[in-house]
Amino acid sequence: MQLTPPPPRPAARRHPALGVVAVIGLAVSGVGGPGAAPAAAQPAARPTVIAVAPLATLGAEDTSAAAKQLEADLGRELAAASGARVVVGAEITGAIKKAKRPILRACDGDPACLAELGRLVGASHVVYGEVGGLGDVQVIYLELFDVARTRQVQRAQVSLAAPEQGGVRGGAVRLVAPERFAGRLAVTTSVAGAVIYVDGRRVGTSPAPPVTLPVGPHALRVTHPEHRDFVRFVDIGFDQQTPVAVELSPYGSVETELGATDPGQPRSRDRVVDVAPPWHRRWWAIAGFGALALTGAVVIGVATADGIDFDASGTVRPPP
Repeated sequence: MQLTPPPPRPAARRHPALGVVAVIGLAVSGVGGPGAAPAAAQPAARPTVIAVAPLATLGAEDTSAAAKQLEADLGRELAAASGARVVVGAEITGAIKKAKRPILRACDGDPACLAELGRLVGASHVVYGEVGGLGDVQVIYLELFDVARTRQVQRAQVSLAAPEQGGVRGGAVRLVAPERFAGRLAVTTSVAGAVIYVDGRRVGTSPAPPVTLPVGPHALRVTHPEHRDFVRFVDIGFDQQTPVAVELSPYGSVETELGATDPGQPRSRDRVVDVAPPWHRRWWAIAGFGALALTGAVVIGVATADGIDFDASGTVRPPP
């Protein structure tokens, strides 16, 4: 069977100098050609049988014991995440050898080659993976191909040195069930009725149960009309619960008194703090200003009363 020329590949994954898999971000997304319909218009079929192609390093099959163990771990986690039957390891290499198609051991991400491998073992989807990294920092780059459509439908990347990404299990979930690649945020505060926002979206009012969020950084804001806002960035790990204890500071004009002495009275109440007014607004200053104004008016009236004759009369004549 003649293989068709490979279509344009995604952006280069290897470092130009080190030749390792580069970090391409934490998002999981489908890849289509120019003008491809949105994922909502063409939903990918759920895998029923998944074939795991031999893992590669720098474009060639990795035959090391560590790579074979990684293949086995990946196959187990893919089966758990998708519920599909997974063909991996010796079953794959045996089918390739029986078909006398050694080229299928090194598809290097070519969709036509991977589709042929999938049809060979009766798989609906094929996973192709590359391993790279520096020292103990290993990165696995995974691609999920739809055999019937001969195209990539999902991709994912996971760093084995980042526990919050979930290791091989996290990578498998990101690839076949990305909606489950999430964690939980648990916000606690002593102030009841505080509104909790995550990434600008209201998610609850204290006391609130944990909320499920995609893995990665999120902006948290907790607000209450009588307290200053609490703002912070939080990182959500895969299948982990991230607790955040929020301490809201009351505004300076409001104090809360706790522990009432009378059991019949409420245990807490709000009290407005009295602030002394400026001196010119106090009662004695206002009274003094009024008395001074009254005294001045009386003096002016007495001083001018003798010089005014309201009964005087006369004749006004033009000048000569």
